[in-house]
Amino acid sequence: MNSNLSRLFMVAITLAALGLDGVAVAREAHSTTAASTCLTPAAWHTLDGERPHVAGALPLLGEIAQRDVVLLGELHDVADHHRWQAQVLAALHVQRPNMVIGFEMFPRRVQPALDRWVAGKLTVKEFLQQSEWGKVWNAPAELYLPLFEFARINRIRMVALNVDQALTRAIADKGWDAVPPGEREGVGRPATPTELYRDHLFRAYREHPPRNDRKDGKAAQSDAAFGYFVESQTTWDRAMAEVLARSLKPGPAGDKPLVVGIMGSGHIRFGDGVPHQLRDLGVTRIGALLPLPADFDCDTVRAGLADAVFALPVQAGAQPEPPRLGVRLEDEDGGVRIVEVTAGSLAERTGLKNGDRLVEVAGRPVKQSRSVSASVRGQPPGTWLPVRVKRGDETLDLVVKFPPAP
Repeated sequence: MNSNLSRLFMVAITLAALGLDGVAVAREAHSTTAASTCLTPAAWHTLDGERPHVAGALPLLGEIAQRDVVLLGELHDVADHHRWQAQVLAALHVQRPNMVIGFEMFPRRVQPALDRWVAGKLTVKEFLQQSEWGKVWNAPAELYLPLFEFARINRIRMVALNVDQALTRAIADKGWDAVPPGEREGVGRPATPTELYRDHLFRAYREHPPRNDRKDGKAAQSDAAFGYFVESQTTWDRAMAEVLARSLKPGPAGDKPLVVGIMGSGHIRFGDGVPHQLRDLGVTRIGALLPLPADFDCDTVRAGLADAVFALPVQAGAQPEPPRLGVRLEDEDGGVRIVEVTAGSLAERTGLKNGDRLVEVAGRPVKQSRSVSASVRGQPPGTWLPVRVKRGDETLDLVVKFPPAP
C-alpha cells in the first residue's frame, strides 16, 4: 500500500472510530427526522446552497486538512462542543501530523506554561496554575483538558492567541489611537470590519453599552463609545489572527504546519472576525467549521456561515436551575447597589456586603441590575465569576465560585 493510500486508510479508520463518518449515519437518521428540520443529527453539512446538504466526513475533512488555517468554533461552556473539537483535531492530525493548535483562552504572556506542558514538564495542576486558568478564563477546566491532553500526548505545539484583558479594556474605554503603541502587545491596527460584523457587534453592544451620553438613553452606531467597542473587538480578532499567521512558518523539515484555532464561534461566523483579519494578513486558505445543535434555527444556517457545520444530537436531561447569587439589587445613579445579602448565599460566602456598589461583573462595567442578573443566570455550574465592587473608598476584586452540578 503506498503512502497516500495508507494515509487515507488511517483517516477512514479514525473517522469511523470517532463517529464522524457522516453519510451512513445521516441517511439512517434522516428517516426518523422531522421533515421541517434542516440539520440531520450526527452528520456534517455543507452550506453552499439554500439549505444545508449532508456531506461525508472523509472527503470533507480531507479537503479541509489541505488548508493553511482551520478554525474550530465553540460555545465555551457547552461540553459537546469540546468533545467535537477533540474528534476533529484527531481526524485532521492523522492527515497533517505537523500541526499547531492555537487557543483563544490563553493570553500571550503564559506561552512558556504551554510549552512546558507539551514537553511533559508540568502536572495538570501546575499547568492550570501557571497558565492562570481561573484568573483569565471562567469556563470549567475539565471541558478543555481533553484538548490539552491531546496536544501533550502527540507533542503538538500549543500557542496562546489572546492578549491581556487590560489592553482590550483600554481600547474599549478610550479607543485604539489613545493607547500608546508600546502598550499594544505588538498587535497591528486591525483591518476595517465588514458592515455585517459591525451590525453583529452592535447587537451585543446595545444590550450593555459601556457608557451612553445620549439624552434618549439609546445606543447608536454613531456613538464614539461604540466605535471604541468595535476597535476593542477587532483588536481581539487581530491578535489571534496574527499568532495563527506567524505559526504557519515551516519547520526544520521545510513542511508548513496545519494551524488550528480553537475559539468562540462568534469570532468565526460568516468569515468575519478572525478570518477577515487573516485575509488582511495574506492568509487566504482558511477552513471554518462550527458545531450546532441539530435543532438549531434553520433561518440562521445559511450559506457563508462556515465551510461546514456538524449537527450535534440533542442530549436528553433536565435543565439545571439557574444559579442565584442571593442578593437584592437596586439601580442607583447609573450604577447598581447591593441592598441586601441573603444569609448563607453565594454572595455572603464570596464576601459581598450590604451597601456594596457593583462596578464590574465578568470584566464588564455594570449599569443596571438586570445585566447583573443575566450574567449570573448565564453562569455554568462549577465556574468562577469575577466581580469588582466599591465599598466606601475601597475597590475590591472578588470571585463568585459557583458550585459544580450535582
